[in-house]
Amino acid sequence: MDTAEEFETHRPRLFSLAYRMLGSAAEAEDAVQDAYLRWHGTEPGQVVAPGPWLAKVVTNLCLNRLTCARAQREEYAGPWLPEPVGTGAGALGPMETAEQRDAVSFAVLTMMERLSPPERACVVLRDAFEYSHRDIAGVLDCSEANARQLYRRAKQHLADDGRPRFATTREQDGELLARFLAAAAEGAMAQLEQLLSDQVVVWSDGGGKVSAALRPVAGRDNAARFLVGLFSRWVNGAQIGFAEANGVPAVVGWEDGELTAFGALELGEDGVTGIRIIRNPDKMTFLATQLRELSQNA
Repeated sequence: MDTAEEFETHRPRLFSLAYRMLGSAAEAEDAVQDAYLRWHGTEPGQVVAPGPWLAKVVTNLCLNRLTCARAQREEYAGPWLPEPVGTGAGALGPMETAEQRDAVSFAVLTMMERLSPPERACVVLRDAFEYSHRDIAGVLDCSEANARQLYRRAKQHLADDGRPRFATTREQDGELLARFLAAAAEGAMAQLEQLLSDQVVVWSDGGGKVSAALRPVAGRDNAARFLVGLFSRWVNGAQIGFAEANGVPAVVGWEDGELTAFGALELGEDGVTGIRIIRNPDKMTFLATQLRELSQNA
């Protein structure tokens, strides 16, 4: 096996690592490609354990990107949301358990933005890739005690996010999404409000490039009015479909063959607690490519 072929065996895992670190499929692909260039530049036999070596390279590339991204995201127009990634074909690893799906959910990836880059690396390496604290210390070039402290602090931040944990099945998510879409598309305010929690929040990410709410829309009445207005404009000119992204069923909208909108729900005990809508065209490219490939292979 030559160096390029060997790298390809690691690429899916490296992408999964980079995406969890960055919340952006485009940036994750760039990080993996930069890792390939470093891999290609090594002498034969120089790397004894390719998997751990590449994981360390990708992690450190992501740490550098996160430092730059933090300043950029502070100036982002409106709410910043992670880039959606289709997970039905295993792009981010197994999605069989509620824990696996929750780890790549928009809620968790958005909350991860509050962590420092090293804290984020600790959580990803420990929870998603089952690294020991000693191995994490080796990746971050710190002591094992420091790695433990970073992980403990990060988990405390994530535990204090105030987000209710409510495990659901794919079937429950899919059924709720279909009911939600029907009510919103028909402008059925009463039916829509019945599906929403009193504390529901809608985040809409347009990136300053397309029309979107610049602030989160909170509360059942406000959210219902916003959604009905949005769908009345969107549904008439779009072809609506469903896809699995970030571990949950989601709604997608196509216009003239281009993916222009994405929406996913979060469910609590008293109904829909969160709605993430992405319309930034820069964040549609990766998912659109995935969906086209799935359609061609069907």
